[in-house]
Amino acid sequence: MDATGLRVALFSGNYNYVRDGANQALNRFVSYLLRQGAAVRVYSPTVDTPAFEPTGDLVSAPSFAVPGRKEYRVPYRLSGALRRDLKQFGPNLVHVSSPDPLGHRAVSWARAHGLPTVASVHTRFETYPRYYGLAFLEPLIESMLRRFYRRCDAIVAPSESMAQLLRDQRMSYDVGIWTRGIDREIFCPARRDMAWRRSLGIGDDMPVIGFIGSFYDYEGLDDLVAALPALRQRHPHAQLLLVGGGPMDEALRAQAAASPAGDAILFTGRVPHAEVERYYSLIDVLAYPRKHSRLTDLVTPLKPLEAMAQRRIVAASDVGGHRELITDGQTGLLFPPDDPAGMAASLADFIDRRDSWPTMREAGRAHVAAHHDWARNVQRYQRVYQDLIGHDGSAVA
Repeated sequence: MDATGLRVALFSGNYNYVRDGANQALNRFVSYLLRQGAAVRVYSPTVDTPAFEPTGDLVSAPSFAVPGRKEYRVPYRLSGALRRDLKQFGPNLVHVSSPDPLGHRAVSWARAHGLPTVASVHTRFETYPRYYGLAFLEPLIESMLRRFYRRCDAIVAPSESMAQLLRDQRMSYDVGIWTRGIDREIFCPARRDMAWRRSLGIGDDMPVIGFIGSFYDYEGLDDLVAALPALRQRHPHAQLLLVGGGPMDEALRAQAAASPAGDAILFTGRVPHAEVERYYSLIDVLAYPRKHSRLTDLVTPLKPLEAMAQRRIVAASDVGGHRELITDGQTGLLFPPDDPAGMAASLADFIDRRDSWPTMREAGRAHVAAHHDWARNVQRYQRVYQDLIGHDGSAVA
């Protein structure tokens, strides 16, 4: 779909300084737009050593570090330098991906210049105060978000459950769906390197349960570690491979060291993004044991889709975000959340049924191709852009 004439000013709270699923999606989307002939300029906080190189032109926005989470930053104003840059760039559409102070200013700037605004919702921002013991602020934050999103011309969410929540919260009654997609040219079935697997101490007959991603509390990795001893009672050679790092890294390593199955748990630490595909090939069952919460019921993660695209078997906790991706017994396994004993029993039964895995692998990959193909999904987003430009947009003079 040709995008010549489309000029997008994209505002992000984290475009590339910390890697996450949302900014990976934004960078891929920008890459797609640029290939289709669009002009895109991104405004976001920057750091000296970002997690990865940005796609497209990135302009640094004034920001400050989040208290207690200094790896994240809050862009707090649309400075004079940014306003001059916007005027010189001359966008005909503004896209805001975070309702931070800069996002609010960007929406006001767009309205003042008669430009349409698209807002993409990537997480439950109103729940963030509870992590600082300030849950009583949620109604206030929700009210501020309602004002923010109602000033935008279009809103898109990554899942139907998230879209329905936004409708229930009266953020907007017209919320589009932009499901996160997988670039199947990148995440394709990889040949297993058995020699490398053996060099890591993993035998050919050892079933490997693995996780690839960031070690946050809500991911439930403590439950996965706690489930391993019971799993090994039925499958004594089972191994657990944890690839990544994050806030829970130290606590998980301590838990593993104290576990009777500690010698079967391997931590790789963070690995280069270019190497992630290779690690997928080591794992028999990708496990995503997210805890049950309002966040995990609504946010659909990318990692299970990446695994299915590579014909990996996926087992995940039965929370809303996973249910939108996995059909239990057909494209993967769903097990009880927050229940190490139940998880261990489900995984043990699953390993007993290994003869069903080839059919499940093909079903998972077919599901990704039909419903989560990046090239197909991104075209829907571009149509939202072009519909708004066709009715409302004009470049800044």
